[in-house]
Amino acid sequence: MMGFRFKGGAFLASAVLLAMLASTALADPGLSDGRILIGQSAPFTGAAAQIGVQYNLGAQVYFDALNAAGGIHGRKVKLITADDKYEADAAAANTEHFINEDHVFALFGYVGTPTSVAAMPIFMREKVPFFAPFTGAEVLRSPVNHYVFNIRASYFDETEHLVDQLVALSITHIAVFYQNDAYGEAGLAGVKRAMARHNLTVAALATVQRNSTEVSKAAQTLLLAQPQAIIQISAYQSCAALIRAMKQQGYAGQFLNVSFVGSQALADVLGPAGVGVEISQVVPFPYKAELPIVREYQRAMESAGVKQKIDYSSLEGYIAARVFAEGMRRAGANPTREGFISALETINPSNFDLGGFDVEFSPKSHYGSRFVDETMILPDRKFRD
Repeated sequence: MMGFRFKGGAFLASAVLLAMLASTALADPGLSDGRILIGQSAPFTGAAAQIGVQYNLGAQVYFDALNAAGGIHGRKVKLITADDKYEADAAAANTEHFINEDHVFALFGYVGTPTSVAAMPIFMREKVPFFAPFTGAEVLRSPVNHYVFNIRASYFDETEHLVDQLVALSITHIAVFYQNDAYGEAGLAGVKRAMARHNLTVAALATVQRNSTEVSKAAQTLLLAQPQAIIQISAYQSCAALIRAMKQQGYAGQFLNVSFVGSQALADVLGPAGVGVEISQVVPFPYKAELPIVREYQRAMESAGVKQKIDYSSLEGYIAARVFAEGMRRAGANPTREGFISALETINPSNFDLGGFDVEFSPKSHYGSRFVDETMILPDRKFRD
C-alpha cells in the first residue's frame, strides 16, 4: 500500500513538473518570473543621435521608477538598446538580434521611418509587438497593423497643421526641403496632401541625403524659387545646415519643421540662427508644469538627476513607457504577446487618465494620438509655447 502511494506521489510530482516545463516552453520570449525584456534600436551616435538619446532617457526614467516601486505584477522592465546610427540595414540587423538572440518580448521606441520600415517584415514574421516608434509615417498606421502601436500623431497630422497655419497668414508660396528616403517622402506626401486641400501646389522641392549635411545644391534651388516659407522634413543637422546656408545668403522667409527634427537638438545646433524657426509638436509643452502628465514627468526627471535634459523627445519617451506599462498591467500576471496586444486595444481616455494627453487604441485603430501643437525657437535656445 505504501509503495502504491509512493508511486502515485511520484506520478503526481512528475505530472506537475512536466506541466511546469510545458508552461515554460510555451511562454512567450522575453518573460521570466522577475523580468520583461524589450529592445530598442535607435540612433545613439551619428547625425540624429540626440533624438534617440533623449527618447531613451525619458523612457528609462519612467521604467527605473516603475521598477523601484516593484515593477508590473512583480516583473521589472529591462530595456536593452542597440545603435543603428539611423540606418535601415543596421536597424534590420538589430531587430533580428533582439528577436532571435536576445529573445525580447516586444520592440520599443524605434526612431525613424526608414529604420522602422526595415524592421517591419521581421517583427511581422515573428509576430512581435512594435510599440511607440518615433515616426509619423502613414505606412505604420494605415491600414491598421496588428503588431504596431503608435503614440504620436502622424506626419499627415503635423503637415496639415503647418500648412493650415501658413495659409491662415496668407502665406501660400511654400517650398519643401526633405530627406531623400522614406521619412522625407512621407512628410512630403503630407505637405502635398494638405496643400491640395487649399488648391495649392508646392513652390519648389529640394532634397538631402540621410545623415548628410551637404545642402549647398538644395539651398540654391530654394533661393531661386524665393518661397515665403520652407517646410523641412529632415533631421536636425541637415535642417540646421540649410537654415544657416540660406540665411547667410539673405533669405528672410519662414522655416518650419515637423517634430522628428528634434527640437532641442535643432535649437542647440543653430544657436542664434534658430530664433524664429517653428516646429510642430506631438506631445505637450514640456517646460511648463500645466498638465498633470508634464508635472509627473518633470518630477521624475528631477528625481533621476536629469532635470536639465527636459525636452520634447524625452517627454515622448516617458509617455510611451507609461502607456507600455499600462498595457502590460492589463495583460495580467501571465502575459503573452497576443494578450498584451489585446490589452492595449482596451486603452482609451474613458478608462486611462494620462494627465491631459489622450491615448486611444482599439482593434480597428492603433493610431494612439492626433495631438499637434506648434512652438517657436526663442533666443537662448528656449521655446515659445
